[in-house]
Amino acid sequence: MTTVDEPIPTPDADEEDALDPKSVPSELVANSVGEYLTASLARMRGGETGVLPVVAGLLLVSILFQAMNSHFLTAGNLVNLLVQAAVFSLLAMGEVYALLLGEIDLSIGFVAGVGGVVLAELAKPTIGWPWWAAIAAALLVCALIGLVQGTIITRIGLPSFIVTLAGLLFWQGVMLRILGDGGSVLIQNSVINNISSGNLSRAAGWIVMLVIVGAFGIMTWRRDARRRTAGLTAPPPTLTFAKIIAVLVFGLLLVLLCNTDRGIRLPVYGVPWVVLVVFAVLAVWTYVLGRTRFGRYVYAIGGNSEAARRAGIPLARIRTIAFVLVSFTAGIAGVAYASRQRSISTAFDGGTLVLYAVAAAVIGGTSLFGGRGKALSGVLGGIVIAAIYNGMGLVGFDASTQFMVTALVLLGAVTIDALSRRNRPTR
Repeated sequence: MTTVDEPIPTPDADEEDALDPKSVPSELVANSVGEYLTASLARMRGGETGVLPVVAGLLLVSILFQAMNSHFLTAGNLVNLLVQAAVFSLLAMGEVYALLLGEIDLSIGFVAGVGGVVLAELAKPTIGWPWWAAIAAALLVCALIGLVQGTIITRIGLPSFIVTLAGLLFWQGVMLRILGDGGSVLIQNSVINNISSGNLSRAAGWIVMLVIVGAFGIMTWRRDARRRTAGLTAPPPTLTFAKIIAVLVFGLLLVLLCNTDRGIRLPVYGVPWVVLVVFAVLAVWTYVLGRTRFGRYVYAIGGNSEAARRAGIPLARIRTIAFVLVSFTAGIAGVAYASRQRSISTAFDGGTLVLYAVAAAVIGGTSLFGGRGKALSGVLGGIVIAAIYNGMGLVGFDASTQFMVTALVLLGAVTIDALSRRNRPTR
């Protein structure tokens, strides 16, 4: 069966009818660029705005902070902003899984902290685990945490808000217990530290970018061609080609930006490793949500859990796996955080990180009501959060102002989400 990118939230419709081109609303069938753009405008008027609001918001934030401080759009600050955004984006991509189900995970910040603590402890010279084994163990521990919490939520039937709030407190206590009186653990492994501090060479940056864009182009062209052949909704070949060119231009600009010397005393250039980590997670989670049966089930459950249950979807198993992926992604964020700090300590503010994770996911376009959102939402939202944090630091605003402005941006994003739901057609 041909998979579809945007599954219908109510899966109790007949499957053959759903795949029949005649059953697709006429405004979604496009044979030309003009028809496709008209259909896109109709979807926007119906509340399907996609990533446009967050992109517009990011441009507005950039213009505002550049006007207030001319250093905001310099190469050094923009690359530093991407590194700062990595932890926010990774946590938000994990939170997207919970939000798509209409749930929430408040423990994600301190689950990331536990992952960082496990990594730091195992990588200590006195224990001496190799870097790859320490990272694998940290991610495994975080995945097991997600399995425990997800099982409690789905099998016992407790609200995810209560279970993960308890998890927030419990895993914070676990962090404090492991760190003990010392309060911090230094990371002396150069490979682990280079995850956030290291950079590709200039040549390697170009090669990696061309490989990624080439793979994206081939997959996108083949996917859209198959959908057009099957009579399913897909952009015309001209727009598919334009999408690939746009990604190529973005890749060129990103590598040019990162390859600019941004050092103060010594030359520093190249694409940071952590940016590639974020792109890798984005690619995998985009595929999982958009091209697998599990991903379609997640959207279906979030759109209408009762209809999904009647359609035979195993709600408990899918929801449990989703919470495992939330915590697993939090573990990746914890590794990135520990790498950037070159240590992990009791000063780790997991409570603030979970707030930023939820805010980033919602600001990026993920619905708090379930059934709508993508992994890309977490990345874009994380960049917006980092831009606000970074820009206010450059301008000289204090922490209180940063929190208040972030809260207003989050409130605005939720308001847009609520208003868009009113305009969306009921199917």
